[in-house]
Amino acid sequence: MGQKKQRLLEAERHPSPPDRAQMLAPLEPCLGPPAALSPQRSIYFSSPKSHSAQLGSEFFDQPAVPLARAFLGQVLVRRLDDGTELRGRIVETEAYLGPEDEAAHSRGGRQTSRNRGMFMKPGTLYVYIIYGMYFCMNVSSQGDGACVLLRALEPLGGLETMRQLRSTVRRGAAGRALKDRELCSGPSKLCQALAIDKSFDQRDLATDKAMWLERSPPGSSEPAVVAAARVGVGRAGEWAQKPLRFYVRGSPWVSVVDRAAEQNARA
Repeated sequence: MGQKKQRLLEAERHPSPPDRAQMLAPLEPCLGPPAALSPQRSIYFSSPKSHSAQLGSEFFDQPAVPLARAFLGQVLVRRLDDGTELRGRIVETEAYLGPEDEAAHSRGGRQTSRNRGMFMKPGTLYVYIIYGMYFCMNVSSQGDGACVLLRALEPLGGLETMRQLRSTVRRGAAGRALKDRELCSGPSKLCQALAIDKSFDQRDLATDKAMWLERSPPGSSEPAVVAAARVGVGRAGEWAQKPLRFYVRGSPWVSVVDRAAEQNARA
């Protein structure tokens, strides 16, 4: 009993050190992201400037005709210098097929400093001026000299800003407020409403910070598409009548409705 008592007294004077794992565990820093966050929401990957719905270069890497159809229903976004975002759903396009197309700026394979964007990688913007003051915007596709003209949008966001931008360069009808359906119902109107000028020429729509394309919202139905002759290409011979303009049937935002083409589509 004397030895046992002596050992107890010794233990009280020199307590054994705590287990090393127990001692270190509360002090170990948390090196990884919180367990409640999925990898997609990790603080190391999320960014307020990211656009999850933005369409990348693979979307544009297809021939002009399927690309012109694929554009319908997608959303074009323009961010102004003050951060304002203007948004519109694409409802009308035209396909230009390159050197063989007598209505294309690249007909015969001609390549100049003006139309260089048509020969650059798919998704490159080709912006040109008409009548010395209006702009039209195209997006290059697969195939040298092939592209898609964006003809009309359904305005979705920033309509008052679009109205102001249109009024600053608009001729005639001074003082009359534009109706919503008049804001983007034509290729030059579209450029006016989104403040698009020659400075956008040869920029990449897949990576640009001031303008990009987003996929149509989830749950959107596949639009009924009308194929009709292009507008303003009457001097292109047989190419003038080829059904290379595509628009959403029944959309009030389309620039020109072709009743005959719609009847043929129903037949």
